[in-house]
Amino acid sequence: MDVRGLNQGACHCGSVQFEIELPNGFEELSRCNCSMCSRRGAVVTPVPMSAFKVVHGEENLSLYQFGTKTAEHYFCSICGIYTHHRRRSNPNQFSVNVACIKGVDPFELGTIPSINGINHSCDRSDRRTRL
Repeated sequence: MDVRGLNQGACHCGSVQFEIELPNGFEELSRCNCSMCSRRGAVVTPVPMSAFKVVHGEENLSLYQFGTKTAEHYFCSICGIYTHHRRRSNPNQFSVNVACIKGVDPFELGTIPSINGINHSCDRSDRRTRL
């Protein structure tokens, strides 16, 4: 599936709608095994914050934070679907739920690598200074 360029996306009920710019298509698709991500099971793609724009329903987004409260997980307050989050490992990026992008079936994407969010690099005592 070719998703290069500007794509439209939405939560399940359509109350939250967004645009996402993917000039090279999907890059670095992943799943995460942290307590939050393993429960929601989403496949995500990272994008610069400038490549993601909520075009309708921003007032319907709810924020959930846990642990270090660095990551910002957004979901529709009406239907409950997770749309995106501001990344803890890179607060200048969003990770977007690819299942919310119009025309994308995450089950057709093949094997998706998992990242080790349980042992996140930001949690290591030897880490360098990060946000």
